[in-house]
Amino acid sequence: MSSQQKQSARRAAGAPAAAAPNEQSGPRPARLSAAAALTAVEGIALAALGAYMLIMGLAGSPDSARQAEMGGLTVLALAALPLVAARGLWLRRRWSRGPSLITQIVALPVAWTLVNGGGALIAAGIALAVAALVVLVLLVNPTATEALGIGPRENP
Repeated sequence: MSSQQKQSARRAAGAPAAAAPNEQSGPRPARLSAAAALTAVEGIALAALGAYMLIMGLAGSPDSARQAEMGGLTVLALAALPLVAARGLWLRRRWSRGPSLITQIVALPVAWTLVNGGGALIAAGIALAVAALVVLVLLVNPTATEALGIGPRENP
C-alpha cells in the first residue's frame, strides 16, 4: 500500500493525516520567496538566451550554425538547474538550497566577464552580480534555512 493510500485510509477513518516529510508549517518566509523569485528570473533569462541562440542558429546566418545550435541547446539545458531550484525553494524543499547556491556562485564569474565586456554588457553584469549576491545572502539567512528544514549541526 502506498503512502498516499495510507493517508487516504486514515482520513476516511477520521485519523489526522501525518504531515509530509518536506512540508513545513506556517507561511513561507519572505526571504525564501524572494530567493525563489530571483532564482526563477535567472533561469528564465537563461532559457530566453538559449532559445534566442537556438533560433538564430536555425534561422539566422551564423558563422557556424552547428555551434550556435549546440550553444543554444546547452544554455537551455543549463537553465533547468535554476528553474528546478526555484521551484524547490518555493515549495520549501530542503534539497533546493544546494542547486540554488551553486547557480549563484557560478553566476558571479559570469557577471565579472560581462562587466569586463564593456558597453551594455556592464549593466547586465552588474544586475547579475547584484541578483546573485542577494540570493546568496537570502539563502544563508537562518530564517530561510529553518524554513527549508536545515538546522545547525549537532556536536556529538
